[in-house]
Amino acid sequence: MRKENSGYNTLSPHTRAESQTMKLAIFLGVALLLPSFIAAHHGVYCKEVTARGSLSTCPQGFTPFACSCGMGCGSWDIRNQRTCHCQCARIDWTNAHCCKIV
Repeated sequence: MRKENSGYNTLSPHTRAESQTMKLAIFLGVALLLPSFIAAHHGVYCKEVTARGSLSTCPQGFTPFACSCGMGCGSWDIRNQRTCHCQCARIDWTNAHCCKIV
């Protein structure tokens, strides 16, 4: 349902909510189905890379999909699409879960 507002078409709050729900459903569908499609039609090769300190870098051609940190730290980010960075102070080790499609 559309409402006229000063010459502009705007969506009603109800329609906006339905639109956001539909976008979320599509995103979740793709996010859940795409890995299965890739795995069925391609190979996925993963390896763990552990390093001392707060940085662990994946080898060339691999991408980090998850990171884990020592000292009970749960705060991390991925830098430059190749490096896991643990954000807590005095981290003793960082692990990168690195994968590539083969």
